[in-house]
Amino acid sequence: MEGYLFLTTELIVGFFALLLLTKVLGKNQITQLTPFDFISALVIGELVGNAIYDKDIGLQYVLYAIFVWGSLIYCIEIITQKFRITRGFLEGTPAIVIAKGRIQYEELRKNKLDLNQLQHLLREKSVFSVRQVEYGILETNGTVNVQLKPPYAQPTNRDLSLNPKNLPMPILLIMDGEVIKKALKEIGQDETWLKDQLKERGILSYKDVLYAEWIDGEPLFLQTYRAK
Repeated sequence: MEGYLFLTTELIVGFFALLLLTKVLGKNQITQLTPFDFISALVIGELVGNAIYDKDIGLQYVLYAIFVWGSLIYCIEIITQKFRITRGFLEGTPAIVIAKGRIQYEELRKNKLDLNQLQHLLREKSVFSVRQVEYGILETNGTVNVQLKPPYAQPTNRDLSLNPKNLPMPILLIMDGEVIKKALKEIGQDETWLKDQLKERGILSYKDVLYAEWIDGEPLFLQTYRAK
């Protein structure tokens, strides 16, 4: 019984330690996962795993290791934000692997990328032929962004000489049966107005509403839990 209690304690502490580390390091660690960030995640996971399954390693040592490792990553983030000159060395730099429609073979070699891998990365961008690409840039997180040649690029409103209207931001007023009061205040309305809107649709309670979205100049969009 004591073993289960000890394991439960280690799992809870490790969970919140990793959650805190994720919050401190910021969202860019997830959205811009570089090879170094990937290795760091593996190391941190291994540290927590050792604490859970190895009784000879105390939890306090693992928490200390997570703190030191997280501090180092955080320091690197601060350094790259403060000193632009360090970004190329610490974060890497994008590489132009296709320029003016030609594959840059030397850049592929420098980045350990072969043609099959390049084709795979292009297909992830819905590009199935290199001939469609004017420029291709290999980003530091391993993805490829492309600029298509004019015959293959989608026309924009400017190309079609259209004058589009500005798109207003949709605001969520009800989610999962709960009113978002901050959103009501943002649009200059109150709960009385919202109740009137619901009554016009034959809805008596907020709890019946799964989703309610407001866009300026358009009717309130509602979806209840049950189709009516």
